[in-house]
Amino acid sequence: MSPRATEVNLGDRVFRWVTAIFAGSILVILGGMAIQMLRASGPSLAKFGFGFLTSTEWDVVHEEFGALPFIFGTVVSSLVGLVVAVPVALGIAIFLSELAPRWLARPLGFVVELLAAIPSVVYGLWGIFVVAPWLRTTVEPFLGKTFGFIPLFSGPPRGYGMLAAGFLLAIMILPTIASISRDVLRAAPAILREGALALGATRWEAIRLALFCGRTGVIGAVMLGLGRALGETMAVTMVIGNSPRISASVFAPQYTMAAVIANEFTEAADALYLDALVEIGLVLFIITVAINALSRLLIWRVGAEAPGRAAPRAVPAAG
Repeated sequence: MSPRATEVNLGDRVFRWVTAIFAGSILVILGGMAIQMLRASGPSLAKFGFGFLTSTEWDVVHEEFGALPFIFGTVVSSLVGLVVAVPVALGIAIFLSELAPRWLARPLGFVVELLAAIPSVVYGLWGIFVVAPWLRTTVEPFLGKTFGFIPLFSGPPRGYGMLAAGFLLAIMILPTIASISRDVLRAAPAILREGALALGATRWEAIRLALFCGRTGVIGAVMLGLGRALGETMAVTMVIGNSPRISASVFAPQYTMAAVIANEFTEAADALYLDALVEIGLVLFIITVAINALSRLLIWRVGAEAPGRAAPRAVPAAG
């Protein structure tokens, strides 16, 4: 029976409409933010047009602004974070859902999720005093000596730069990817694993089958982590070097969209300077909302499919 059919009094109707208003207010707030940023960045949009996204010039004195270095830094640092975080997160998810004993899986899962509760400024301080010196003295010299012929690992070791930012982002998005991937693996029908093992498959082959079954949810988890990385501000600002230049090397200092807004918003005395920063915020807003929406759709798809696939789990027990 539909919930509306049970609404026999005024209180039920009022409650339903009040909750609907609360839910709809999220869309209103989201739309209001987009409209306000669009209006505030109007002069910058009018002057620079699409060239704002492709220009590498950031000259405050001559009021020439281009967002490409910041878009590049945001995307590349997030991708570096994904390259580091995804294998580790999937390994954690597989261990917690398939291999770990029950007495260990729950506390270890709690510790992994606890990483998401640490403030980003704490990650930034840890990056300044631990990660950057470690990269400068150990990791970057090794990468430069071994793979220095590749532009990606060329240049002097600085510690502060794209690699440090990507490493911090990897740790920050790891609990998101690991937790959702673990839930996706648990939602995979047990009959698939049991059938694979009964046919002579190894434990890894059965786990790989579960991963293939939940690949849409795992992709959604990765994209959700990407959306988290794109919008990170404080930790990245503290270790990325904050240089508005595009470089192929991960050792070089870079800049991100969130970092330039945080660093320069209070210094924007000229109207066009402020409008350009707001336009950068608008670009970041559109990118993060689109990625998070797509990742949520993928995760919801897995959740909608799980009940129908979980029904056969009772078959082995009945036999």
